[in-house]
Amino acid sequence: MTTVVSVDADHPEPRRLDAAGAALRQGRLVAFPTETVYGLGAHAGCAEAVAAVFAAKQRPSGNPLIVHVTGVAAAGQIGELTPLARQLAAGFWPGPLTLVLAARPGVASVTRGGLSTVAVRAPAHPVAVALLEVAGVPVAAPSANASGRPSPTSAAHVLADLDGRVDVVVDGGACR
Repeated sequence: MTTVVSVDADHPEPRRLDAAGAALRQGRLVAFPTETVYGLGAHAGCAEAVAAVFAAKQRPSGNPLIVHVTGVAAAGQIGELTPLARQLAAGFWPGPLTLVLAARPGVASVTRGGLSTVAVRAPAHPVAVALLEVAGVPVAAPSANASGRPSPTSAAHVLADLDGRVDVVVDGGACR
């Protein structure tokens, strides 16, 4: 059964996200809002958790996933930051810019689609930022919808597609 946790989109209380953060650390699935769409999150270093993302979405597992992090320091732990990558991150993060970096150990191969690179972004949505901080792990997160369905911009959209296939939905209102 899916648990829904409602939070204030602009000022999420970290304690309200404790269960969702723990779920991510334990390899379970959590849907959460970003500034673009709701993401279906899993611990990026846990192959079983990432495989569960593909199963929930009913999506082939050969495609790499974007890993969400809290910022440049966290990105540097999972990928090699070149001077250009640092400059781009400084100019556009947090926000919807994805950097493709040479992967460091610790990111599951299935997260990277078997590639030697990892796609990384630092979201700007306050709920996503707070969840990443509480979880303390990099989070692989494609859109939280069944493959072929429209990208979800609300918790209701996520539940319509994935109720029962995701452990926690963090309802932070509509994406913006």
